[in-house]
Amino acid sequence: MTMVTDTLLRGTPVVPGVAHAPALVVRAEVSPEAIARFDTAQYADTEAALAAYDAAAAAVADGFVRKAAAVSGDAAKVLTASAGLAKDKGLRGAVNKYLRAGDDLLTSVRSGIEQFVTVFTGMGGLMAERVTDLRDIERRVIAQLVGEPEPGVGAPESPCVLVAEDLAPSDTAGLDPAVVQALVTERGGPTSHTAIIARQLAIPCVVGVAGATALANGTLLLVDGAAGTVETNAVDAEARVAADAEQRAALATWEGPGRTADGVPVKILANVADGESARKAAGAPVQGVGLFRTELCFLNRKEEPSVEEQTSIYGQVLQPFGDDRYVVVRTLDAGSDKPVAFATHDGEENPALGVRGLRLSFDNPGLLDRQLDAIAAATAETGTEAWVMAPMVATVAEADEFAAKVHDRGLKAGVMVEVPSAALLAHRMLQAVDFLSIGTNDLTQYTMAADRMATDLAHLTDPWQPAVLQLIAITAEAGRQARKPVGVCGEAAADPLLACVLVGMGVTSLSMAAAAVRPVGARLSTVPFGLCEEAAEAALSASDPVAGRDAVRALLG
Repeated sequence: MTMVTDTLLRGTPVVPGVAHAPALVVRAEVSPEAIARFDTAQYADTEAALAAYDAAAAAVADGFVRKAAAVSGDAAKVLTASAGLAKDKGLRGAVNKYLRAGDDLLTSVRSGIEQFVTVFTGMGGLMAERVTDLRDIERRVIAQLVGEPEPGVGAPESPCVLVAEDLAPSDTAGLDPAVVQALVTERGGPTSHTAIIARQLAIPCVVGVAGATALANGTLLLVDGAAGTVETNAVDAEARVAADAEQRAALATWEGPGRTADGVPVKILANVADGESARKAAGAPVQGVGLFRTELCFLNRKEEPSVEEQTSIYGQVLQPFGDDRYVVVRTLDAGSDKPVAFATHDGEENPALGVRGLRLSFDNPGLLDRQLDAIAAATAETGTEAWVMAPMVATVAEADEFAAKVHDRGLKAGVMVEVPSAALLAHRMLQAVDFLSIGTNDLTQYTMAADRMATDLAHLTDPWQPAVLQLIAITAEAGRQARKPVGVCGEAAADPLLACVLVGMGVTSLSMAAAAVRPVGARLSTVPFGLCEEAAEAALSASDPVAGRDAVRALLG
């Protein structure tokens, strides 16, 4: 293999921070020798071969479940979803089909996975993100069948920069940030599984780095997660690492509340997925929860939970925030990459643009009514204030109808701005609802017409795109005129530099993974509001994301 000799590689910055350590290049494949030794004729018939597949798939799923039990938050939810995919009946059916057509077991596994890869890739959007999970499952099932250890990162024992073509959730979720000091991948974008889990672990991360896996194992790398660079011959590495460590130490002392250097308040909130992540977030210097992803509680449920059961689940998230903080609850954002058996539609040609989020209630209004009843009951039981917002709202009529249902239950109503039409009509949306929350992940994808998992399009799915920032500015200005709050709960809120830009546009709250709270809050506390406004103008005027970042970094220092 040709090794990279360039001194500087560039990618998409994901998690800020500077790290300097030897490269650990991961090429997680099953041993070709073990595959060559495998006797495909050992099974008496198709049923015996299928039984061997079932046992291997079950072992892989059990491994995901064990890993999920050792972590929390987004990492646990992603691993649990992978466990469900490993035992998926449709995938089993595809493998069975190829077995009955006369293919051997390993070929049938590969062909079955490939069939699903083709389907998921064709769906685009967030479903395409699961292709990494499918490839991971394929490698692990084949390893189980041929009697080899499952491939993967393992547990590095000495400090390293983990370098890979891509990283599955099973690889990233259990990493020790004290050992794995940075993540670098060739594929993926700013909202990939790798990026989301890296933010949760606060590990500097750069994705979409062309040629990364051609680096020689053990090469000393200087990774700058804010600039999106990987350097192989950095002369000032130790000084930059020391400066970053000093800055991180200063950030760790920030205790809130959120405000600019001249005292303009900005609510700093946490994104949570369940009671456990809520309890951890409650200990951070946050003023509440800006995004409770309710659908993540139900990914593996075949039947809709009762109102009473939902009330208990929501109560576990509300309880830690008492009567002086609030929780923004998002109603089911099921569909696309988050199929929920009791809610989502099967067989959609393009689920990212299909019946998802609020649209699920159009022909099943009881689904939303029961969830709202449970949220209202949990609020009454815990005494914690709940704001409720709907995902995938595209029209003012949808906002009107949703707000009426929420207000009837005595709760504050809001909608997510993910569809460009919602941003363009934000001033009219705010005539119906009490607040808006911008989901920058989907807003970026839909605005730029670019699959957020397409590495070749990572420059388009960057939230610093001026067109995306323009829609955010329109929404924030609508909120200012209506004197109603407008927040950001997408991954963009976790970028300390971009946070200053968002505040300068008029965004009133930022919600993020708990690990990003102090870096964002501390950065805001050093910048006066007027300078945030200048940063917003600089980013909006830039020709592209790189120019926008550079202009804002030069302005803020």
